[in-house]
Amino acid sequence: MDTKGKFPLDKFPKLETPFYYYDINVLNRTLDSLTTEAEKFNFKVHYALKANANPRILSIIHGYGLGADCVSGGEIRAAIQAGFPVSRIVFAGVGKADWEINLALDYNIFCFNVESIPELEVINEFAAKKGKTANIAVRINPNVKADTHHYISTGREENKFGIALGDVEKFIDAVESFSNVKLVGLHFHIGSQILEMNNFAGLCSRVNELQDQLAKRNMVVEHINVGGGLGIDYHYPERQSVPNFADYFKTFRSMLKLRDGQTVHFEPGRSVVGQCGSLITKVLYVKEGTNKQFSIVDAGMTDLIRPALYQAYHKIENCSSEKPIQKYDVVGPICESSDCFGKDVELNGTKRGDYLAIRSAGAYGEVMASQYNLRRLPQACFSDDI
Repeated sequence: MDTKGKFPLDKFPKLETPFYYYDINVLNRTLDSLTTEAEKFNFKVHYALKANANPRILSIIHGYGLGADCVSGGEIRAAIQAGFPVSRIVFAGVGKADWEINLALDYNIFCFNVESIPELEVINEFAAKKGKTANIAVRINPNVKADTHHYISTGREENKFGIALGDVEKFIDAVESFSNVKLVGLHFHIGSQILEMNNFAGLCSRVNELQDQLAKRNMVVEHINVGGGLGIDYHYPERQSVPNFADYFKTFRSMLKLRDGQTVHFEPGRSVVGQCGSLITKVLYVKEGTNKQFSIVDAGMTDLIRPALYQAYHKIENCSSEKPIQKYDVVGPICESSDCFGKDVELNGTKRGDYLAIRSAGAYGEVMASQYNLRRLPQACFSDDI
């Protein structure tokens, strides 16, 4: 790949590293594909703000007509500030605080994804005090295995999320006993960074079984929310910069057995923004170790925590060099041994001052940054602004 052609190196000296660089062309192409493929089946898409809540990114996504999937009161506010209509906002999360529930009720959001009967009781109580009826979808743990890291698997019995399959009817009975909540949907999410469509086919089978079960009590819900989870290609970001939304949506279209009038909802995050972002960092030192050499950069796990937290792989490229390939451990300045972006990374010969791009960092990058070691938060720049 012509890395120099992809990144505006002549503009980078004006920016303090590390910083996030967002390729708006990639984001727009991704959103074009996502919306085109979803519209073929009249699927409704809610962008998951937890992946990236940069205000500029949110503004662009809102412009494509997507709804918002939020997991905190702060994300609800950010979605509204970015222009997302409250009628398209879904509030998920296993631990909604009282103030967050009240905030969502005050804004009259579309739906709460409810994870337990105690949570249901609180929403009903708060809605009653406001003289409102809250739309809810029951989040069901389908006990479906997802081929992904165990930290981002959410649909097994050992995970903290959702209502167990055997407790669904008990939950529905509870809903029917309350006056200020209305069951409008079923919600599922089996995990993140899933690339095998058979995982989603397994989810569809479980949804179909549950719908058949509910039909025995003459119950049909209006909305089926299958969450998100579609992954991206971290090893070859140029080969597939836009995920395969066509096969993703076709899987659900062909496998789900919908009832008349039902609407299907999705909550993608990583697949929308993952490939448009890169973390740009500068080499501070090249250190010769006993058995290897280290490229010590000014970005750290405070700027991109995924490698330290999940042992996640990100492709790393030297934007400044065309020298012969050498191997480096690319490490940051944080006082933690886990502050490492990659071991034995093949890079063009590297020296102090070179710019490295850590690719596929648009999701769970900037949004998870911290100020550990009292470091400043990374700034963001956009391809159409510099």
